Amino acid sequence: MKIISWNVNGLRACLSKGFMDFFNDTDADIFCIQETKMQQDQAEIITDGYFQYWNSAIKKGYSGTAIFTKIKPISVQYGIGIEQHDTEGRVITLEFQDVYMVNVYVPNSQRGLARLGYRLEWENDFRQYLSNLDKIKPVIACGDLNVAHNEIDLKNPKSNIKNAGFTPEERSKMSELLEAGLIDSYRYLYPDKTDAYTWWSYMFNARANNAGWRIDYFLVSERYADKIKESYIYSDIYGSDHCPIGLEII
Repeated sequence: MKIISWNVNGLRACLSKGFMDFFNDTDADIFCIQETKMQQDQAEIITDGYFQYWNSAIKKGYSGTAIFTKIKPISVQYGIGIEQHDTEGRVITLEFQDVYMVNVYVPNSQRGLARLGYRLEWENDFRQYLSNLDKIKPVIACGDLNVAHNEIDLKNPKSNIKNAGFTPEERSKMSELLEAGLIDSYRYLYPDKTDAYTWWSYMFNARANNAGWRIDYFLVSERYADKIKESYIYSDIYGSDHCPIGLEII
């Protein structure tokens, strides 16, 4: 099974930058999108052979997630069941026979860490949500987690220690998430690979210079680790400030 995840940073804009070419070329079984920034009725997206599931923010043009899947799920849940977290369209969970598929767009702590306090609350509640699912059946969680976990995961760690996405608090919460029984699939296969990034600032020619961050992940339940065949970073695919990532499981 092939699964793709991509923060498209505005799906309507990405549609004009080759989104459907990549979508069709990859022929994924499940395709997860974050930061759609749209309601479902704002664009007609024809995906023959796929079921579509959308979770849009109440605030138009903000956040939002979607999943296109060839495999019809047993059940679908939008959000994590906590009202303060479920107005921004950040989570979709599909239940399949052997696994839960969770698509997530984690809140950004924002400039000046204005939203760090809320972000840490989110982290605790989301970790508990995944742990509860994992008690029932294995979990695959993918998306933009808005954190570079370790120094190897961004180009300039020392100058970013106090910036959103690399604060000690956010990194600690990522560690707690992994300690709760999940595996970072990319580091599971490539523990020492450097210069492997999924997001680049639009400023300072960051992408041309590969001055990026790895903040998009596929997390897999520990007991599902032997199912991991390959984990990809499609760094040559443009259309967003993030590139797509992929997971193949057997």
